[in-house]
Amino acid sequence: MGKEYLIQEKPLKALLVFALPMIIGNLFQQFYTMVDSMVVGRFVGEQALAAVGASYSLTTVFISIAIGGGVGASVITSQYFGGREYKKMKNSVRTALTTFLVLSLVLGSIGLFFSRQIMIWLKTPADALPQAAEYLRIYFLGLPFLFMYNILSSMFNALGKSRIPLYLLIFSSVFNIILDVVLVRNAGMGVAGVAWATLIAQGISAACSFCIFLREMKQYEGEGMPAFFDRNEFSNMAGIALPSILQQSTVSIGMMLVQSVVNSFGTEMLAGFSAGMRVESICIVPMAAMGNVMSSYTAQNIGAGKYDRVCQGYRTGYCIVFSFAAMLCLWLELAYGPLIQMFLGEEGSVLAFRTGTGYLRFIGWFFALIGLKMITDGVLRGAGDMKMFTVANLVNLGIRVIIAVTCAPRWGISFVWMAVPVGWLANYLISFWEYRRGRWKTIVKS
Repeated sequence: MGKEYLIQEKPLKALLVFALPMIIGNLFQQFYTMVDSMVVGRFVGEQALAAVGASYSLTTVFISIAIGGGVGASVITSQYFGGREYKKMKNSVRTALTTFLVLSLVLGSIGLFFSRQIMIWLKTPADALPQAAEYLRIYFLGLPFLFMYNILSSMFNALGKSRIPLYLLIFSSVFNIILDVVLVRNAGMGVAGVAWATLIAQGISAACSFCIFLREMKQYEGEGMPAFFDRNEFSNMAGIALPSILQQSTVSIGMMLVQSVVNSFGTEMLAGFSAGMRVESICIVPMAAMGNVMSSYTAQNIGAGKYDRVCQGYRTGYCIVFSFAAMLCLWLELAYGPLIQMFLGEEGSVLAFRTGTGYLRFIGWFFALIGLKMITDGVLRGAGDMKMFTVANLVNLGIRVIIAVTCAPRWGISFVWMAVPVGWLANYLISFWEYRRGRWKTIVKS
């Protein structure tokens, strides 16, 4: 298939060809984080699972910053690619890599020194605090690798090369799982073992990704030497990337803010909720991937002046999202018990099991909402229509935090997850209203 298939093939074919490698790759990425929890839960204990779970919402924020920044920066790259402006495309790539390398070093340094205090602020149970802080410190050491890999993956996707990140993720995932077993079960390193396994696997994957990307860039000729850092491109990129980071991290920031509420219920409920969240993270992969696909699809078609194809692709996205949602709901209804048991093992408490299964049985009915939110946000982001996009995601975040913080301490932990679909629905309705206004069609990046 040609390198410009996103602006040439029928929308259904173009979206699926682009999305499927991304979905498979992201599933592998989520799978090895899930294996981290499974390994510590089964070989170390419920307390270790709670420790990893206590830091999960915070680590997901940084993953979301990396993914959101990459997706936002890749919108500019996609528009230049669609318009065959290869020199500007290379300028945007170099600027993005430089910017996020510096950002990752700053955030990693701050996190390294304040890991324990951060976990105290999140009200981590005292019996899980030492392990949670240790896991977080090692995680922050590998933050530059995490950022580099995710930014490069988004750049590959902007060029329609979504299979390359897939192959690298498969390698990284398998290697990470092997290291998990070796370091935790055989070497007895506990929670630190899964953290070091992730750091090593991501470091190797990031280095390989960078080398391959340099080779790919040589295919595109542009007049003159591209700049190492371009202020104009940085300004354009920031206008898309910052709201995109907010969108990608809304769920994660919301979960971090309510993490202290979950933590206050004790180690057993925290372990069960952590197991449920790991399964949910697998389930929303297709929806998040479709949102990212719609961004690149929209950006490339706008760059080529094909606005009608954007609307056709958006309508096609509804069919894909509802299909995924139906399959996911059926899967969870049939397998919620064994899924939670995989994390807790035979010695897991009844309270942890009930918490995890209760979460999965409820949230499984609402995945269509996050899918609709993601693809609608994807169109707005790909077109550079960021104002209402940002408002919608802030409303989503606000609803989730307010309901969880005010209701869960009074009436039970279930209000933490009851708030989730309400936030998704509000976000979708606001973004859809903006899409129907058609303002995104009038926005042209300079």
